[in-house]
Order: sequence, then C-alpha cells, then structure tokens
Amino acid sequence: MNGPYKPGTPCWIDLMVPDQQAALDFYGDLFGWQGEIGPPEQGGYSVCTLKGKPVAGIMKAMNPDGTVPDPMPPTVWTTYLATDAIDTALKSATDARGRVVMGPMDVMDLGRMAVLADPTGAVFGLWQAGTFDGAGIVNEHGALIWNELSTGDVAAASAFYSAILPVTTAASEMPGASQYTEFKVGGRAVAGMMDLKDLPPGTPPNWLPYFHADDVDGVQAAAVRAGASVLAPAFDMPVGRIAVLADPQGAPFAVITASAPEQPV
Repeated sequence: MNGPYKPGTPCWIDLMVPDQQAALDFYGDLFGWQGEIGPPEQGGYSVCTLKGKPVAGIMKAMNPDGTVPDPMPPTVWTTYLATDAIDTALKSATDARGRVVMGPMDVMDLGRMAVLADPTGAVFGLWQAGTFDGAGIVNEHGALIWNELSTGDVAAASAFYSAILPVTTAASEMPGASQYTEFKVGGRAVAGMMDLKDLPPGTPPNWLPYFHADDVDGVQAAAVRAGASVLAPAFDMPVGRIAVLADPQGAPFAVITASAPEQPV
C-alpha cells in the first residue's frame, strides 16, 4: 500500500495486551514481524513491521493516566476503518446509536483516532490519516488480508456502518454461513460480516482480523507450540484454507491461505 486508504476500508489493526513483550515475541516468531516497545512519549506503543513496512500495532493495556486497568479489558485485536472526516463520522455514529469508547484524539502528526462500539456491541476504531496511512503491506504471508464482523443483528450493523462511512453492504454466497454479507467501497469488497448464530454459543460481537499464511497448518502448529489455542482447526472453504486461533493472552485471530478467484472460461 503506497497511498491513503479509501474511507470505509479497514486500514490498521492493533492489540492491547497485559504483557506487551510476550505478544511482540509471539507474533514476531509466528509471522516474522519486527517490533520493540516504543518510547514513553508514545505510551510504549509498538508499530510492528514486515519487510520494513508497518503491519500492526501492539501496546500494553493501560489507562490513559498510565495505571493498570482493573479489571483488565478483553484482549482483542481492534480493526480501524479509514475516514477522512472523523468528527463527522462520530456524530453520525452517535446519531445511529453507536457509542464512543475512546477519543477522538490526535496521535502526534500521524493522524486522528477514536474507538467506538456499534449498536450490536462490536468494538472498532476509526482512523483519519495524517502522515501515517495505516498498514503498509497487506495480502502477503504474515500480513492482514481480511477483516470480518460477527454480529447478532446483521441488518442493524449494515445500517449503522452505511450511515457513518461511505460503504454499502451486499449479501454474498458463503457455504457454511447462513447469512454472509460483504462491505463494499466503490464496488470493491473490503470486509465481511456474518451472523453470530453460525459461531459457538457465547461468542460476543467482534471484528476478527485474518492474516495471510502460506501454510495454515504450519502456522497453526507453530502457534500451538508457542502457547496459543485453537478455536477452529484448519478447514477448507471455497475462499481458502482457514484456521481460527487465540494467542497465548487470549486474542482471537484467523489465518488463511486464500484461493485465487475463479477465472471465467
């Protein structure tokens, strides 16, 4: 990626964890990321890189005043959607029954961010780029390739995101999912959405990142050896081979070897 992301497109992910160094070591070993704990003036935030390009952020779970949260928030990846007008998007979000969790706030000259919860309870971020557009490499081994929302109310979620960002939603055929929906920007699919009823009982609404893997089974085995757990063992679907894992601190993520789209005869 060599330019700004179109508004509505997932552009960045980051992870807040109790043990930042352990997370850096885990993902570094698993995907080949490079990263170290950042300086105090950046709250220790780590920008992890792959082939010299930013791929994800990892930070220690802490309150804005630097104290340790009690209770500790859930350890999950946050998906950030690009916007070119974050304050307008926030106003639209609250009008559409969303909730602002954090922000908006300026991140030096890098950009402006906020974290929200949609009306169905899924947490996500908004990012208005300054000097930092977001992920600099995607769709390669160890890099982000897809983001997927799981929600208990597909219709409400579709209406919400379409109200705050220039995205449209359209039903898509997905074997194994009773109702799969694609988010589209300019007619191009940028993210997916599925109904929670297709997932194990008790799964909360969430945005799940998918990382491309050249060998899903190999990554799954390596993750388990490093202390991760398997939420859904490697399986095949028309879109590719997928495994859903949780890192040693409990953050869910998926890996996929994506199938090439079928070409017309």
